Amino acid sequence: MPRYELALILKTMQRTETASAIRRTVEALLERGAVVRNLESLGERTLPYKMSKHNQRHSTGGYFLLDFDAPPTIIPTMLDHLGRDIDVIRPTILKHCTPETDENCPGLLQPDYEAKFQSKRK
Repeated sequence: MPRYELALILKTMQRTETASAIRRTVEALLERGAVVRNLESLGERTLPYKMSKHNQRHSTGGYFLLDFDAPPTIIPTMLDHLGRDIDVIRPTILKHCTPETDENCPGLLQPDYEAKFQSKRK
């Protein structure tokens, strides 16, 4: 299963209501066959611009990141579910990029200027 990251902006609410909205989101993911790896709260911040959702204007919101593994077929249904949730301002699901190889990059190698200089003199 591919790995995804859900960036979620929730409207400003009390702590219990926010926990309830996060719980609903995680349960919806689990019902659809996802495996939640991590949940991170980035805190409450002012939005970069005023957003309208469900006939309400929002200027602040709570930012959350959910890291999960899921089959690709559930992504559209999950976005539809989150779009109908009245506590969610903006859901964004991104595919988590994992590096293909574990090789370390050696960086830029210093050219051997002396060998180049010697080869031109001959």
